[in-house]
Amino acid sequence: MHVALVHDWLNQLGGAEDVLSVLKEMFPSAPVFTSIYDRARMPAEWQRWDIRSTWLDRLPGIHRHHQPYMPLFAWVWAHYRIPAKHDLILSNKSAFCIGARGQHPQARHVCYCLTPTRFTFEFSVYARRERIPRIAFPILFALNAYLTRWEQRAAARVHTFVAISRAVQARIQRWYRRDSVLIHPPVPMPPWDAAQIEDGGYYLIVSRLLPYKRIDLAIEAFGRLRRPLLIAGDGRDRARLERLAAQQQGSSVRLLGRVSEQALHDLLRRCRAFVFPGAEDFGIAPVRAMAYGKPVIAFAEGGALDTVTEGVSGTLFPHQTPEALADAVLRCDRVGFEPAEIRRHAEQFSPERFKRQLMAVLLGEHR
Repeated sequence: MHVALVHDWLNQLGGAEDVLSVLKEMFPSAPVFTSIYDRARMPAEWQRWDIRSTWLDRLPGIHRHHQPYMPLFAWVWAHYRIPAKHDLILSNKSAFCIGARGQHPQARHVCYCLTPTRFTFEFSVYARRERIPRIAFPILFALNAYLTRWEQRAAARVHTFVAISRAVQARIQRWYRRDSVLIHPPVPMPPWDAAQIEDGGYYLIVSRLLPYKRIDLAIEAFGRLRRPLLIAGDGRDRARLERLAAQQQGSSVRLLGRVSEQALHDLLRRCRAFVFPGAEDFGIAPVRAMAYGKPVIAFAEGGALDTVTEGVSGTLFPHQTPEALADAVLRCDRVGFEPAEIRRHAEQFSPERFKRQLMAVLLGEHR
């Protein structure tokens, strides 16, 4: 089995890149085919990988702002062919790399689907979220009908779909008319030492600071509750969130910016609970908090419905409002969570489990 790993783009770090790292552990000699590769923003050790990007790498500004170029990504993957020596294409897909095809006559394509492409199937929501320039909006919108048909044809050529959550599984069925296997993404498990787990009295968010993450809800809710909330991470929404935090009278909301791995470890082991106010396809950060035995307060949509069990590993709130989140914080405080039980719950999302289940699919042993 000669594996080719396919990934949409390598210009930012997030959950998709966490999955790619584990796929590379599974297949260390497999090359990674991608559209663009910003070496400066990727981990230094990745420079030892065999990463093959396309001519898109040379376009102006594409590493920092790839969204306006979206139709070109589809065009590139529609015409790209994986060399014939690779008889298994394993795509880690959130956008157009679903179109990857092999020169090998019997090449099989297994798609680990992070989501059907939001640019295609949820264009208006995507455009608001990513702040597509006004001048580009009508052009990209006009192209969307073509991109939708192209992506559905590309999906029909995939041999096996694997979904990261039940929410994504439903989208694959709705937009691609395809069944899929459910395998949750891998989440690293830190060594478990119950003696090191503390309650530092504060609540924690770890996230990129982007509008759709809805961190504004948490700032308003904790401002009203006057409880300490620490926010680790950075992003283009930071200035707005800092202004919002400053407006909350008597609140102790603090934005920490990016933190080191050691600082993150300390923040997770000492927080009272982890707060997850956005809707994500899966959500690795809350599972990572559970691995430290911490309950999660999450919006009841998307991947949180797969990972947060009410009263066992956390508390869910039904509406994205400060009031609903504040109520969930109070309910969470009334539950006697067992850290060891939360840790056991988190272990069902371990990298070892992911590798086992995915390998069974690749070898045709999944039932």
